[in-house]
Amino acid sequence: MDIFSTDNKPYLVMGRAGIDLYADPPGTCVEHALRFSTALGGSAANIAAGITRLGGMASLASAVSDDAVGRFIINELKSYGIGSTHVATVGGGARTSLAVVETRSEDCQSVIYRNGAADFAMSEGQINDISFDSFGALIITGTCLAIEPSRTVTFGAIARARQAHMPVILDVDYRPYTWASAQDAAATYSRAADLCDFVIGNDVEFAVMAAGDGKAYARALSQSASKIAIYKMGERGCVTFHNNGCFETGIFRVTALKPTGAGDAFMAAFVTGLGAGLDLKSSVRRGTAAAAIVVTRVGCAPAMPTAKELDEFLATHSDKG
Repeated sequence: MDIFSTDNKPYLVMGRAGIDLYADPPGTCVEHALRFSTALGGSAANIAAGITRLGGMASLASAVSDDAVGRFIINELKSYGIGSTHVATVGGGARTSLAVVETRSEDCQSVIYRNGAADFAMSEGQINDISFDSFGALIITGTCLAIEPSRTVTFGAIARARQAHMPVILDVDYRPYTWASAQDAAATYSRAADLCDFVIGNDVEFAVMAAGDGKAYARALSQSASKIAIYKMGERGCVTFHNNGCFETGIFRVTALKPTGAGDAFMAAFVTGLGAGLDLKSSVRRGTAAAAIVVTRVGCAPAMPTAKELDEFLATHSDKG
């Protein structure tokens, strides 16, 4: 079953880009680290990096601080081949997001600094300047919806994408600390989900959206206007709801270095699979394999596999448990 084709157009990914600081060497706790390594971070930037590493094209819609850290992010985006034309720079007290992260599989600590986050300051003018007809699909990461003016700008982008007949994919990406309340998150996510073609999240995120039974909510979404909902369950794999039916996909068992980056890798491999004409089951399996690869490597953006690495992994590993 073919879902959509990007017609060799780039993906437009909307959301945060930031800087990750990894305690080094791997296995070190933050409080005992003597040094840190740097990398591009933020879910939207990671997804875009995953897409380009897999041979696709991607541009980011976001905002960074008008300072040295913001310039670091722009340079990193360029190094991955990610379009940065629609990444604004903002002054004042806004700051680019920072995550201080460990490479540990057990009790992995991630300290995220998001006070006055620059990406929440995206403007409607940024979206008005985008030619949506030049992109093949729009990927929204859920933190875009948490705070104004980013929320209004994001809904504006969804409306523009729908006018251009582009597929719209929502990565729920629920971060409680960015929302005024769980009730606000549920109402806003539900509004966005009604406007999107694909909704992808884990069991906790769907439960927040539903304010209750997340799996039932995902199933109900799939029965509404042919939406596709992917309900991720960690080590239990995922369930894809579509066309009043569903199928389960297992995980690829690997020795993980850390838990971070799996969701971003899943999204990148999933959408590039669909965009290349693969069917839904194959694309989900491809996403699951990319997630397995990323957790075995240091970092998120730099850990994303190439198309060759992903194909080799799929040829030599089983997702049957």
